[in-house]
Amino acid sequence: MDEVMIRLRMGMEQAHYAGELVDGAHMLKLFGDVATELLIRHDGDEGLFRAYDSVEFLAPVRAGDYIEAVGRIVKLGRSSRRMEFEARRVIELVRDPGGADSAAHVLDEPVVVCRASGTCVVPVELQRLGGGDDA
Repeated sequence: MDEVMIRLRMGMEQAHYAGELVDGAHMLKLFGDVATELLIRHDGDEGLFRAYDSVEFLAPVRAGDYIEAVGRIVKLGRSSRRMEFEARRVIELVRDPGGADSAAHVLDEPVVVCRASGTCVVPVELQRLGGGDDA
């Protein structure tokens, strides 16, 4: 299966906690956007996210970080699509302890901040492209 990736900067409007931390639910929103693109590409329909069966928050995300969220369909059913997701920090804001944040730093190795897996459903009557194999 193909992989879909989106990359964006976390702004101050996403920061909800001390230290300019972004809430973990924002990573799930990104995964939902990735899932939607995967379903459109595979089935020609946005489908519906049914459930996450695993979510791991692995590192903090802060305003100023650039996050890439990737996902892939790993199993096809007749109407279900099992997916796996990973969000990675690829650029981080350089924070000055004196309060004068100055520049962004491209990380040598991306930092995995969140992993998840879940199932989406595209009703058979709405599938206009690839479709699935089994129930």
